[in-house]
Amino acid sequence: MDLSKIEKNVYSILDEIGEDPNREGLIKTPLRVAKAYEFLTSGYNKDINEVLNGAVFEEEYDEMVIVKDIDFYSMCEHHMLPFFGKVHVAYIPNGKIVGLSKIPRIVDVFSRRLQVQERMTQQIADTINEYLSPKGVGVICNGYHMCMMMRGVQKQNSATTTSAMRGIFKKDERTRIEFLKLTGVQ
Repeated sequence: MDLSKIEKNVYSILDEIGEDPNREGLIKTPLRVAKAYEFLTSGYNKDINEVLNGAVFEEEYDEMVIVKDIDFYSMCEHHMLPFFGKVHVAYIPNGKIVGLSKIPRIVDVFSRRLQVQERMTQQIADTINEYLSPKGVGVICNGYHMCMMMRGVQKQNSATTTSAMRGIFKKDERTRIEFLKLTGVQ
């Protein structure tokens, strides 16, 4: 990422909206914004194999594994405004488990991109499904979108919930209900 290009563009935006980009409080703003975007879009530069770092293990455990209330922060690809919330991830192993800290890291890979919540939810589920080949995966994402809260319809208390169910979570209603109960979504 060429931070100097972003700096120049932010400088132009400040000027275009009627600000003085050279005033004391704004002099370093273009660089700060460039560095913020570098971090907020760092998911593009992540490789899932490196994120997992060999933390997939053979294990005969065959009950539901849930990591819930994973905080996420992302940027709406339509308005480049933040959306944020919590993700709940569950899977039923089929001979393999993953280090628990890797699940929030997978969430970070996909949330630190320009996104739509629907795609992000699916990407998390598909990645766990691909790398673990579990009996099933369930992902629920609850998000608050600044593009709906600050502008547009201006509904501050609206939340968006998306889900992605794979394998037994999609096929077996009892498994899906257990996941929903254990995460407090129901």
